[in-house]
Amino acid sequence: MSANAQHYDVIRKPIITEKSTMASENGAVVFEVAIDAAKPQIKEAVEALFGVKVKAVNTTITKGKVKRFRGQIGKRKDVKKAYVTLEEGNTIDVATGL
Repeated sequence: MSANAQHYDVIRKPIITEKSTMASENGAVVFEVAIDAAKPQIKEAVEALFGVKVKAVNTTITKGKVKRFRGQIGKRKDVKKAYVTLEEGNTIDVATGL
């Protein structure tokens, strides 16, 4: 497996919500990441894929809700988000796509 493929395994997709848009005004970008990804792995992956310098990585795990699917009880998956703060002068434009 190439190093690039490993980075794409760590970072799943960017998260574009009202809260993440507010975070981007402060130089942070929000990604959905693999549930077992560590902060140094996330930092390395973002720097390699986007060619930017990362200042800090904060993570949060959102527990999946129990919901009904066609009358059956099911559970949404747990999601890990990474709030990646970039160094001054570095930007990632997630709105245009990867």
